[in-house]
Amino acid sequence: MTGAMLVVAAAPGRTPDADTTERTLAGPQREAAVTLLVGRVLEEGREAGAGRCAVRVFRPGLCSGWQEQRVLATARGVGSVLKEPALYEGDAARAAREQVLPTDAGGPLEIALADAGRLTDVTVQDGHGRHLAGELGPHSERWHNTEPLRAGETYTVQVGAQDAAGTPVGVTMAFRTAPPADGGRLTAEFGPGPGTYGAGEIVTASLSRPVPADDLPARARLEQALQVTSEPHVEGAWHWVDDSTLHYRPRTYWPAHTVVRVRSGLDGVELGNHDYGGPSDDVQFTIADRIEAVTDSATHRMTVRRNGRIIRTIPVTTGKAGFRTRSGIKVVLRKEPKVRMRGDTVGIQRGTKEFYDLPVLYATRVTWSGEYIHAAPWSVEAQGEENVSHGCTGMSTEDAAWFFETVREGDIVEVVNSGGAKMAPFDNGFGDWNMDWRTWLSGSALADVAGDPHGAPLSPSRLHPTT
Repeated sequence: MTGAMLVVAAAPGRTPDADTTERTLAGPQREAAVTLLVGRVLEEGREAGAGRCAVRVFRPGLCSGWQEQRVLATARGVGSVLKEPALYEGDAARAAREQVLPTDAGGPLEIALADAGRLTDVTVQDGHGRHLAGELGPHSERWHNTEPLRAGETYTVQVGAQDAAGTPVGVTMAFRTAPPADGGRLTAEFGPGPGTYGAGEIVTASLSRPVPADDLPARARLEQALQVTSEPHVEGAWHWVDDSTLHYRPRTYWPAHTVVRVRSGLDGVELGNHDYGGPSDDVQFTIADRIEAVTDSATHRMTVRRNGRIIRTIPVTTGKAGFRTRSGIKVVLRKEPKVRMRGDTVGIQRGTKEFYDLPVLYATRVTWSGEYIHAAPWSVEAQGEENVSHGCTGMSTEDAAWFFETVREGDIVEVVNSGGAKMAPFDNGFGDWNMDWRTWLSGSALADVAGDPHGAPLSPSRLHPTT
C-alpha cells in the first residue's frame, strides 16, 4: 500500500559559514530546538474512535488509529522525524512508505509542543495551492485544523515556533491522505447558470445523491464546502430543501449589480462512512438593477420600482373568489412570449362556466403551477376596478408588453391583500423570501452542529493564523 508519513524538508536558515564564525567567536553553543508532537489518524484505525484522540492524551483501546510523531524544529529550519525515517528517493524510501498507513482525511491534524516554547505560525497547504484553515490555542502550545482534510492530497506543513529562550525555530513536513473510496463521489450542480438576474434570484445546489437529515455532520461538512461569495459582500446561508437540494439566499435581496460566485470545495472532502465529494462546475452570475413589482389586490394596482424609485403604476385584476391569487413574495421564473392557457391544467373541468382556453401574450411566469402576469385584453374594463381572473395578474396588452421587457428572471413580484393562500417557500417556484431569516437559518446543518465526530470543529471560531 502506498502510505503517508510526515516528511521533513529543509527550510531557509543560517548559512554554514555564518554558523561556523559564531561558534569560533563565542565558543560551542547548544543549537536552539523545539520538539513538536504531530498527531493524525491513520486510515485503518478510524473505526476505533481515533478521531476523539488528541496529542498527549493517548488512551489505549480508544485511540488505536491515532499516531503521534516527535518532530524536531530547529533554528536552521531543518527538522528530523524521530520516530519514522525521512523519505528520500530510492528503494529504502519506497519500502518505508509501504509500511505506513495513509492518513484518514476525516480525522484531525494536531501539532503541539513537547517541551517549553510556543508556536508562532502554522501553515498547511495542499498540492493545489489551497490553504487549510486552523486554530492556534490560547497559550500558543497547540494547533489543530478547523476544516476537513481532502482525500488523495499531499499536504505541506510549515511550522514556526520559539524555544524557551525566544529563539525562532521551524520545520517543514509533508504527509499524504488516503485516496477516496472507489465508486461515484458526491457532486453538486449549481443554479442559476451564468448570466444576469434579478435581486431575488436564489442559488440552488442539486446533489448527485441524497444526504439524509439525520447525518448532520455530513450535511455540515457539505455546506462548508459549497462556497458562495459576492461583491459587495452580503450575509447569506444555505437551507436544506430536501435530502438532495439546497437553496442559498442573502438575508435581504441582493444589492443591485452584485457579482455572485458559487464554487464547490467538495472534491476530496470526506463526508462520513468513507463517502467523498467529487468535482463540480463553478458558476458566476450578476445581479441587475433591483426591480420590485408589488400588486395590491385591494386597490387593483401594481407598483413597479427600479432601485427604489417608482417607474410605473399599472391597473390590474387578480384572482376572484374561489381563485384568489397567492399572497406573498414570488420570483420571476421565466418569460414566455405566447402561452396557451387552459382551465383543465389547473383543475377546471371542460364544459363548466369557468373553463377557458386562450392564447395569452407576454406571459411572465411566477409559479410552476401556472400563475402568470400577462396581457388580458378581455378584462380591460375590470382592470383597476375589480378582481375577475382565475389567479393570474392580468393587465392591458400595452402594460404587459412593457412589464415583459422590463423584468428578468429573479426579479421580485409581491402580492398583498389578495386573500389567497401564502406562497409556499419551495414547492411551486421560489417562495424562499417568505421565510424569515431566523427560520431560514434553522434549515442549515451548521446551525445544529458545533463540531464533527472526528474531533475537528466544523467552523473556525478564531483562526490564528488564517491559512
